Amino acid sequence: MWTIGRLASKFGLSRSTLLYYDKISLLSPTGGRNSANYRLYSDDDRTKLQRICSLREASLSLETIKKILESESDTLEVSLEERLGQLNDEIKQLRKHQKVIVQLLKMPEAQQGSRIIDKQKWITLLKSVGMDEIDMHNWHVSFEKMMPEAHQDFLESLGIEDKEIITIRELSQSTR
Repeated sequence: MWTIGRLASKFGLSRSTLLYYDKISLLSPTGGRNSANYRLYSDDDRTKLQRICSLREASLSLETIKKILESESDTLEVSLEERLGQLNDEIKQLRKHQKVIVQLLKMPEAQQGSRIIDKQKWITLLKSVGMDEIDMHNWHVSFEKMMPEAHQDFLESLGIEDKEIITIRELSQSTR
């Protein structure tokens, strides 16, 4: 059996977090209370808390986690796919912010530290490893075929305009 303090400490949580989880019926101790009237958590409770912590690491809300734990359906997969889509949107927005800041700074050293790779840098990199236009086209074809959404995200991350992305993807699809 685990006391609230020991269990909280094991997962790097505060005691008040576990009290809150109990209050919202996310994780309630099933071991009763000890002679000092401390709440007792079972090994199953510990396992459940481990799952809760993993789902929190995936930045799922407590409400979503509760639904997942109470459900026997595909709630987990649907929730994770939904969160992944949200994260992709957030990353896309952050990349835009990053580019604007670098442009506002107009400082080469700011661009180097920003980890931004644009279309021209990418083409230069591919050419430096010996790829020609045909090789680059074949690379796009393979990327589009294997992971079309990731291809879209990648092209966006290079700062390519939407119209050009559509053209690149259409050319990549037409040679399948």
